[in-house]
Amino acid sequence: MTQHMMLATILALQALGASSAAVADEKDKLVGTWKLISAVSEDLSTGQKTNIYKGTPVGFITYGTDGRVMTIVVDSVRKKPAASVATAAEAEALFRSMAAYAGTYTVKGNQVTHVPDVSWNETWTGTDQIRDYRFDGEHLLLATAPSPNPYTGNMSVRTLVWEKVK
Repeated sequence: MTQHMMLATILALQALGASSAAVADEKDKLVGTWKLISAVSEDLSTGQKTNIYKGTPVGFITYGTDGRVMTIVVDSVRKKPAASVATAAEAEALFRSMAAYAGTYTVKGNQVTHVPDVSWNETWTGTDQIRDYRFDGEHLLLATAPSPNPYTGNMSVRTLVWEKVK
């Protein structure tokens, strides 16, 4: 092996190690509890951005060092049932104004994949919920792949912005 080939091999291995370290650093940066500060849907046909919820969303997502994730998001305009037991209409309104699940997560590149073991909506349980993620200062941005908006059916990307709880 020539000196140039040895140097190229060493540099390639160092770059690979640096790349692995960067991925590990990004995953470590996810660990902890994050508070939701905004949730926006962008309609891909028009470019129009709208708030996903009617009021200010309230929510938390927690990434554990053990590879577990838990999240709950609700709309701040949810109405408390009139009695101690919700009517069918009240229960439906409460269900439709939230999202919650817990499961595992993995990180690969700029994507985090959540796999719910349990969810408020059984269609998510056991599925891969893939989110592009990036950090913007102290904020974590999680964005869906282009998919039908669950409220309008229009193709959209939904982006949730989170702030680390200190």
